[in-house]
Amino acid sequence: MYRSAVIAVVLTFAASTALAVPGGPIDTLLPASYVCEMPGDATAAAGYRVPGEDFSISNSTSYATPEGRGTYLLIGDRLTLTSGPKKGNKYHRISDSFLRKLGPDDEDTALRCVRRVLNNSGGASCAAAEGPQQAGCTPEAPLAAG
Repeated sequence: MYRSAVIAVVLTFAASTALAVPGGPIDTLLPASYVCEMPGDATAAAGYRVPGEDFSISNSTSYATPEGRGTYLLIGDRLTLTSGPKKGNKYHRISDSFLRKLGPDDEDTALRCVRRVLNNSGGASCAAAEGPQQAGCTPEAPLAAG
């Protein structure tokens, strides 16, 4: 009887720890385009685009760049691009719309990638924009704060 109880407790404990994922749960990003930038300063633009770092999430585990497609893995708040042109790049997910690129030491770098929305994307809606709004519509221009 005692031996059966010990075995039941051990099996229950083993099953519960097997379900735990180191680093957090496996997750996915919503399909979206991410535009990347380096921070500006108080005397100029809020950020400066780095178009070579941009990428799009196309479905639950895939991303795309002009250079090609790849896959990613999101565990907890750590995004790792596991194949394709950006293989090995890692990001810290700050929120569903904000990623911070990680350096070789797994520490946050200055490069930030944000989900593309109306105030930081190009397209037909930008044709009528003027002043600071127009700056956010031009890929080579600094992004408007938003």
